[in-house]
Amino acid sequence: MSVDVALPPAERHQHHRDVTGGWLRPAVFGAMDGLISNFALISGVVGGGASNTIVVVTGLAGLAAGAFSMAAGEYTSVASQAELMRAEIDIEKAELERNPEGELAELVALYEARGLDAETAEGVARQLTAQPELAWRVHVREELGVDPDDLPSPYVAAFSSFTAFALGAIVPLVPFMLGATGLAVAAVISVLGLLGAGAVVARLTARPWWKGALRQLALGVAAAAATFGIGSLVGTSLS
Repeated sequence: MSVDVALPPAERHQHHRDVTGGWLRPAVFGAMDGLISNFALISGVVGGGASNTIVVVTGLAGLAAGAFSMAAGEYTSVASQAELMRAEIDIEKAELERNPEGELAELVALYEARGLDAETAEGVARQLTAQPELAWRVHVREELGVDPDDLPSPYVAAFSSFTAFALGAIVPLVPFMLGATGLAVAAVISVLGLLGAGAVVARLTARPWWKGALRQLALGVAAAAATFGIGSLVGTSLS
């Protein structure tokens, strides 16, 4: 007597992080840009001999202007990219309707180039393109390298960029909002922020954390030092 045993459905294991959502690049770039640019801006103003009030107002203005500018730029960039992708998808759909055999031949050739024999490549291509709704998705993924069901969102990119820039820009400003008049405390906090942000980015991209931390520190300190020097020269010449 045989016993039928129902096997559970195969589980889908996810071993990779989501790198297509359109949030990582603007968030990383926004945080770094906010921290470096506002630290450099504040350094220049302090170098020019500005009072605490002027430093805070300038820092807040830099935060707001930078955050809105970053968000607008990211929205426009990602929206334009998505619109271009959709236009190419429409072209691919039209080509499938106008010349299905030619598009089938392209898919067969692509699979042959990837190592399938001619018979297997044609069989796979015909099965995939037999369903119109599936056919254009397959062609878009294979020919354009685009996932039509996972296009980047301009809203996600804009929000990520705005929030990250604001968070980065507030770091060097906090000491002055609490009454500081010199650059020392802000410099220490900004250095720690640069090291931490660089380390986090390095870990997200599977790089050694110390390399990312030191690289970001070097860039940030160079920008702040240059701006402080310019501010000092301008402040001296105007006094």
